[in-house]
Amino acid sequence: MRRNDFLVAAFWAIVLGPAASAEQISVRHIQVPMHRFMVARSEAGKIIASGEFSQVVQGDEVTMRLTYHFVDGSIDDETTTYQQRGTFRLVRNHHIQNGPFFVKPVDFTVEAATGLVTSRTEDKSGKIHIESHHIDMPDDLANGFVGTLLLNLPQNAAPFRVGMLAPVAGGRLIQLLISSEGEQPFHTTGQTLKATVFRIHPELGGVVGVIARLIGLQPKDVMVWVFEGQEPAVMRIVGQLGGYGPLVSSDLEGISFEK
Repeated sequence: MRRNDFLVAAFWAIVLGPAASAEQISVRHIQVPMHRFMVARSEAGKIIASGEFSQVVQGDEVTMRLTYHFVDGSIDDETTTYQQRGTFRLVRNHHIQNGPFFVKPVDFTVEAATGLVTSRTEDKSGKIHIESHHIDMPDDLANGFVGTLLLNLPQNAAPFRVGMLAPVAGGRLIQLLISSEGEQPFHTTGQTLKATVFRIHPELGGVVGVIARLIGLQPKDVMVWVFEGQEPAVMRIVGQLGGYGPLVSSDLEGISFEK
């Protein structure tokens, strides 16, 4: 294992302990079937991947899938099913990341109803190893659909926390602190509209935060731009894929933001 890979795995395995329960978000916008495309760019503005988002609805269950195909052959593929019944609740999440863009491959499945977590890894000889175990999961677990929660926040919502199961050491529960950062104009089809900007902060305080900064593994905050109009949508996401590595900006196709 490369030294950087080892540090990443060891750090997250040590510091990500179980998180306290946060809060669930009430359903304000019933999700509907949709199909959209994203464009991912590096910090320098170079296109590094194309993304495709799809969403299907069956009764009160929504299944969404977001897949990025990178120019270097890497792939980031996440499928999430959740319920929209009064509040949002995760059913299952399956996240795959592999290829040269990622420090470490991920194949991680969460079954929220049963608490079953499954990790698939491949050794140097190509043999697949599958490990499953049970974790007591909070009702507010938000793997894969944080953007949907942001679409349903009331205006001027106070900062809040949600649970997240990180795909390290078999799965570790952490908390994300989410707060509004105001609005920013964007342009689309001859119109100028405004999106609400949210900051998502992984909470690594105290000694853990100091250690993270010292060894260069402090995850950067994720910024999300949300439009709440007749067709609410996540317009832009800026953050690290997998919690570390270079920043990636992913925009809904056909929009642009003012500098």
